[in-house]
Amino acid sequence: MLIKLFFAMIVSFLFSAVIGNSLKNIFLIRGKFLAKGVPLAGGSGIWLGFMFSAIPLLLVLGSLSKQVIGIFLASSLMFILGIWDDYKEMSVPAKFFAQSVATLLLVFFDIRTHIVFLPDSLNILVTFIWVLGITNAFNHLDVMDGVAGLIALVVSLGFGIVVWLNGDIRSLAIFLVISGALCGFLINNLPPAKLYLGNSGSHFLGFILAAMALLVSYASRNREVALFTPLLILGFPIFDTAFLMLVRLMKKKSVFLKSDDHLALRFLMIGHSKVKALFIMVVLALVFVLCGLGVYKSSNHWGIVTTVFAVISTAVLIRKAAGVRVND
Repeated sequence: MLIKLFFAMIVSFLFSAVIGNSLKNIFLIRGKFLAKGVPLAGGSGIWLGFMFSAIPLLLVLGSLSKQVIGIFLASSLMFILGIWDDYKEMSVPAKFFAQSVATLLLVFFDIRTHIVFLPDSLNILVTFIWVLGITNAFNHLDVMDGVAGLIALVVSLGFGIVVWLNGDIRSLAIFLVISGALCGFLINNLPPAKLYLGNSGSHFLGFILAAMALLVSYASRNREVALFTPLLILGFPIFDTAFLMLVRLMKKKSVFLKSDDHLALRFLMIGHSKVKALFIMVVLALVFVLCGLGVYKSSNHWGIVTTVFAVISTAVLIRKAAGVRVND
């Protein structure tokens, strides 16, 4: 079984690397889908590498369920919408409408939260907030070479450990294939980047990770605190977006405005190289993932302690990062 999983991961890696590199050359020749002279072909390589590997693997495992098909269809719709956004930038309302349609497709396939003390209507609302929030969080992360891809890799492996401990082979297969596709992309995305994710890639990654997180089982009846596991594993993208919104609201600026106040860019402004700034961002993401794994495996008492530690650390980091002056 493990041999099949890792073989699919390697296939995903190869597809992503070869397709991404081929599209990179095509886009450069045609002068299309470029940002600062760098091709936006990474998302296409990841999506194709993932689909060409995950679907055959799940068919072999007999695990291509209705819910998995729903996730694949909805995340593919998000990928296509991202391609259009790369080609012709969509307005903020148009983006949210498109993301909402893809999320509605998830709900149609019964991929949503099932919080027992909430009615169905509120569970659907929570699902929309979760999926749209994580999708846009990864889009906001994609401001510097390697950041979004490496953090998505750390998050995917974190969820992979959870589902492996659960004995959930279907979800483990999906997270491993995502990881393989990301590794194939990162070959050309680490500083200095020769390939960018594009909105197609960042939206696809955020969307599918948010959707897959809804399929994972976290808590037993006597360990309710483990429900915080997905929030912590995805804690760094959540924190990064919350920080960005908070700083902009404090300055009475639009939270949707493009500017240089992202956390990764602040590290550059205080003198760090791209490599060091990337290292700091990945370490912070890893800390959140480790906290999530700790909460997943610990008792309610220690889970609460770990969660409080993560919240306090986040508050301290926000205060320090907010003190860095940026170009308004």
